[in-house]
Amino acid sequence: MKFNSTKLMLMLVVLIIQACNMPAADTPTQEALIPEENLPDAPITEAPPTEIQHTLVPADLPAASSGVAADQDSARTSRDNSASGGDRFTFGEYERPFNAIAMDTYFPYLDIQQYNILQDDLWIYTTIVLRSRSAEGTFPGEYALELDNDIDGKGDWLILVSAPASTEWSTVNVQIWQDTNKDVGGANSIEADKNPGFSDGYETEVFNNGIGNDADAAWARLSPDDQNSVQIAVKRVLVDDDGKYIAGPWAASKLDPAMFDFNDKLTPQEAGAAIRSYTYYPIQLLAELDNACRVSIGGPADANNDLGLCEVYNPQVEGSGDTPSQSGSSCTETACPSGWGFDSSSCSCVLLAPP
Repeated sequence: MKFNSTKLMLMLVVLIIQACNMPAADTPTQEALIPEENLPDAPITEAPPTEIQHTLVPADLPAASSGVAADQDSARTSRDNSASGGDRFTFGEYERPFNAIAMDTYFPYLDIQQYNILQDDLWIYTTIVLRSRSAEGTFPGEYALELDNDIDGKGDWLILVSAPASTEWSTVNVQIWQDTNKDVGGANSIEADKNPGFSDGYETEVFNNGIGNDADAAWARLSPDDQNSVQIAVKRVLVDDDGKYIAGPWAASKLDPAMFDFNDKLTPQEAGAAIRSYTYYPIQLLAELDNACRVSIGGPADANNDLGLCEVYNPQVEGSGDTPSQSGSSCTETACPSGWGFDSSSCSCVLLAPP
């Protein structure tokens, strides 16, 4: 048989081309050449956060107040780099809306003027009236309501809001802290302990930004009726078991729940003092802070029992010692508690309106 040399050559070329296009059995693919540890991770797809569903929002505050109290106005003495009064570290009374050491910066948004405690069947409310907003027109501080529900002078609950910014009720930046191990207040319920530092304060966070066992437990807002007021609401079922408790407000640049009670964590020398004539003036570590005396809700409490209560004033009680004498159409002016003024028309002390 004769072979056509041309056809033979064409067949050889085709075979060579086919051989070049076939991968060798022992040649790794490009993907296999990349070490496994250097391969890119598969993209992780996170589920979007679940929006908190609220079912119960506070309504308008009750018309009648359950308790009201006034506090010192340090704007009046701020040019003197001093508080106007009401700063007694040993007794847990603070009037320190100033910076530390120099005390040459006064923070009006931390200066409590007065406050109300109100309640209905569902909520305990407080309205905290401050001197004014910041220069930027905001309330950048932290504001709180402290509750002592077993009336022993030692706080049990702290409801706290940071930098409230809306006149609508919101759980944003709202927290609830509880002292479950009952060490707030230390050995002495209001007065400073001799050996400061052992308490861990409000150590248990039970609510934060709507997260907790009850998404509706606490709310805060700026008052829609008063541009200088912060309002806080907390569910009664959480913090009030018998309708009787002691309440008081706080304002600070930073209110650390673990630092309660402050006068059990610091010495007078470490804390300093806000009144120029005091031994440890000026303010040292404990600055940019204000509180007010406490009020008793749901029943009388003895102001002499070291509970931090406001000075009792009842103009209706004859012979109370605080009642101005009155005869016919005239009366004798009497000294009124801090934050109260004498009203000659009613011959009684009345709560002063905030500036």
